[in-house]
Amino acid sequence: MAKKRARTKKQGLWQGWSGLLLKLGLVGLVLLAGLTIYLDAVVQEKFTGKRWAVPAKVFARPLELFAGQNLSREDFLTELGALGYRSTDAARQPGQISVNGSRIDVYTRGFQFFEGTEPAQLLKVRFQGDQVASLDGKGGLVMGRLEPLLIGGIYPSHNEDRILIRLEQTPPFLVEALVAVEDRDFFQHFGVSPRGIGRAVFANIRAGGVVQGGSTLTQQLVKNFYLSSDRNLIRKGTEAIMAVLLEAHYSKEDILEAYLNEVFLGQDGRRAVHGFGLASQYYFAQPLHELNLHQVALLVGMVKGPSYYNPRRHPERAKARRNLVIGALSEQGMVSDEQASEAMAMPLDVSVRGSMADTSYPAFMDLVKRQLREDYRDEDLTSEGLRIFTSFDPLLQKKAEQAVQSTLKRLTRADAKSPLESAMVVTSAQGGEILALVGGSDPRFQGFNRALDASRPIGSLVKPAIYLTALEQPEKYALTTLIDDSPITLQAEPGKSWTPQNYGRESHGWVPLHYALSQSYNQAAVRLGVDVGVPKVLDTIKRMGVNHDWPAFPSMLLGSGSMTPIQVTDMYQTLATGGFNTPLRAIRNVLTTEGDPLRRYPFEVQQRFDAASIFLLQQAMSRVMTEGTARSAYNRVDPRIRLAGKTGTTNDLRDSWFAGFSDDLLAVSWIGRDDNTGTGLTGASGALQVWSEFMSQAHPRGLSSAPIEGVVMAWVDSESGMGSDPSCDGSIHMPFRAGYQPLPGPGCNPMLSEEGLKEGARGVMDTIRGWLQ
Repeated sequence: MAKKRARTKKQGLWQGWSGLLLKLGLVGLVLLAGLTIYLDAVVQEKFTGKRWAVPAKVFARPLELFAGQNLSREDFLTELGALGYRSTDAARQPGQISVNGSRIDVYTRGFQFFEGTEPAQLLKVRFQGDQVASLDGKGGLVMGRLEPLLIGGIYPSHNEDRILIRLEQTPPFLVEALVAVEDRDFFQHFGVSPRGIGRAVFANIRAGGVVQGGSTLTQQLVKNFYLSSDRNLIRKGTEAIMAVLLEAHYSKEDILEAYLNEVFLGQDGRRAVHGFGLASQYYFAQPLHELNLHQVALLVGMVKGPSYYNPRRHPERAKARRNLVIGALSEQGMVSDEQASEAMAMPLDVSVRGSMADTSYPAFMDLVKRQLREDYRDEDLTSEGLRIFTSFDPLLQKKAEQAVQSTLKRLTRADAKSPLESAMVVTSAQGGEILALVGGSDPRFQGFNRALDASRPIGSLVKPAIYLTALEQPEKYALTTLIDDSPITLQAEPGKSWTPQNYGRESHGWVPLHYALSQSYNQAAVRLGVDVGVPKVLDTIKRMGVNHDWPAFPSMLLGSGSMTPIQVTDMYQTLATGGFNTPLRAIRNVLTTEGDPLRRYPFEVQQRFDAASIFLLQQAMSRVMTEGTARSAYNRVDPRIRLAGKTGTTNDLRDSWFAGFSDDLLAVSWIGRDDNTGTGLTGASGALQVWSEFMSQAHPRGLSSAPIEGVVMAWVDSESGMGSDPSCDGSIHMPFRAGYQPLPGPGCNPMLSEEGLKEGARGVMDTIRGWLQ
């Protein structure tokens, strides 16, 4: 009886517990169902919508090729190397080049430009000296162009970057290698692979530690795409549920494509490199579809640990991992033994450094971002995948950086308390496009951008504005007009007098206007500026392109007003373009991520000065280069190239400036110290040296000396400016505004005068007629 009661009690207890467990199980199933429904909504919402915030990509200008172009063979090869072109015995496919002496065959890559898609094609380029001698291509090609170099991006706060790819854009063996190494059962399982888990457990037990994971590619995608990196059972369970749900809604191809774009493959400074498309550019400087087996295997091998297998830091470790991937492909019959052996024998082939890092050109990228933010919201720039095409010229940028660094190294004194700094801006002289920008002595430094933000007194760079103001009055001033370079004392501002002095502390009396500018005489410039009116000079500066609120004090005539290097460039741009103001711009056009044209930044121009006055000023500024303060430039630059420019030096030698231009290039350079102490450098001994070094490598096109419409040439006495004759000693041929040239003077030698030469010519003709008779 007691046993029966005990049995009944035990059955009741079991029934109670089983009922409780059943209820808990039902509650658990309800919660699981709710969790599954919630997770299903999460999976579909993010995977169906915009999956990634894709940064805007910023491109340099495309290198255009045509016969007669100023481009050296060495510069061409430099650009091809930056773009990741590979040298072969014969260029047979996109991304390959063949070099044979002065001829280079290039198989270009197709690219989607603002104007439309340009197909890949074979170009045959022959060089002679520093020029393209001929260009041959399909269908009587006149001009060809390379795809532009990717120079940076505008990233979201999480600093993730990627180049989105389609599954059909992948190179051979990428998918096969990824599946072989990371998830052999990918095309058979439903998101979770029990067989893979069992295989991993067995391998880990046999090794006595964790050597293999059981996660499928789908689970890895879920972990990276939806979840945190926490390691616990709840997160692992959530991962498994979401993987099954993902497989239930989407095809294997969709999942694989998302994985290829999401997987983390390296760190480039602050920027995370995600996806195989970006990794291909970062490690090989090549588009993904051009990669060969050994390159594909390296990227696939890095999935396991991008830092641990980083080929730049751990080449031997990376090579061993790469060869393991190639071996797995061979073992599964996806490549032949011969292919595997050949791939294993290849070097890693990685580029020297990340070729598209946002740290490569920080000063120029800073300018691009400032200009873009005038038209776009930050969230559009960091998430919509915009493609920004700029005027940036990587070849000129390299030369500008080298000129700055080599010159500063030479000029820096060992006992200096603070370092010399520098900035440089290079533009197209006729178009106002910014081609290169150096923000400091370290071009890679992301910080204070001196080219845009260092506002310093400009010294004698202001003087062309004074002389231009005078030359706009042809009835009173010409290049040969004598002006007084003698001491002058003025009321600089209320209660203060000012006596400017020349740099050499000497006065020179009456000198021709062009000579006063070429020698940068301060007293002559001040007297001329006072004569034409300080307010008028300040207005001329505004018309040249620089808005300012400078007071109309006489000291402004010697450059006590401050500008940044880019403002000086804007000012001198108007002189280089013949009196037309063209707002400086770095951006040409913008495409959407789908390649649709979004916005073009057209060339804008407004005539501010008459061409004749500008031509006369350019003539005087050319004399600055040949006989004035900048004549040392021709120690570096070919003297056959006609240039124009102006030096600038400020009080106590704190700032050294030079601004000058050829027919196609304008460059402004500055040297100074961040603490504003003296440099010991004038414009000629400092900034001009940077400018000259750059121009000597940039192959500029010389200015024309031919008179333009509204300008005539006349012979004058070099000292008095009066009309003269070519037969007279001291006569020079000078340009004048038409209608304001002096009358010719009498000849000094009857045989060399104009009439004497005519008479001599008649005598020669008479002699010849006598012989013929």
